[in-house]
Amino acid sequence: MQSRPYSYLFSITYYGARYKGWAPQPNQQTVQRRLERVLRYVFGHEDFSLIGASRTDAGVSCIGGYVQIFLREKADIDTLLPQLNENLPQDIRLNSVLDVATDFNLIQSVTQKTYRYYFTNSQAFHPFASAFIVNVPGELNWEAMKEACKLFIGSHDFKRFCKPSENKTDYVREVLSADIFTSKEFLGQFFPEEIFYFEITGTGFLHHQVRMMMSAVWQIGRREMKLDEITSRFRFPEKFEKLPPAPSNGLVLWETLLTNL
Repeated sequence: MQSRPYSYLFSITYYGARYKGWAPQPNQQTVQRRLERVLRYVFGHEDFSLIGASRTDAGVSCIGGYVQIFLREKADIDTLLPQLNENLPQDIRLNSVLDVATDFNLIQSVTQKTYRYYFTNSQAFHPFASAFIVNVPGELNWEAMKEACKLFIGSHDFKRFCKPSENKTDYVREVLSADIFTSKEFLGQFFPEEIFYFEITGTGFLHHQVRMMMSAVWQIGRREMKLDEITSRFRFPEKFEKLPPAPSNGLVLWETLLTNL
């Protein structure tokens, strides 16, 4: 039971390259740790707690995320947002704030999440673009890659598309949509002319799930994996080795939808 009677919901955007993910880790800089440091400075005390809607991996960025902060005393909501942003580093920004009931449960209110993974197929990839995009050189079978995306849709056992945990027994997750699109988000002399993104929406995701799905799509595009291996991995997860996850720098938590607001 949350003992602090005041609760505030913030939408958040961050560039994840400098951080070892969202969740606190010993002797590591994480997004939550950085937020807590700024909150201590702005409030002048440590009598608060916070939870995030998503625990993104090291190096993963976020456009549309949420964080809920609990306080013992009521905050001035008109000055709270600018005060926090003034003291946050430039790679983290709180976009909006709402006063919500203390019994509002951020984790249970998440109905779906959308991730985008940005990549290109360039023969002359500029190193500066690697901050946001992963290059997959060579000939790719785009038709097969898009077919692979369709196979992910539905409820499946994703044990062989994630990093398993000893404490986890349920690996079934529901994917609502998955496809590859042409991107217009990145423009300039350092970016390739053609940039793509793998966009996937689901009700929830496992550790490294999106990155391993992206890795499988690339393997199919390079003809290193057959399409039917995806469905076989769902049906017989113990028969297959885990996939190497795609690099973290191409992945962005694009949107988080909430209910009960």
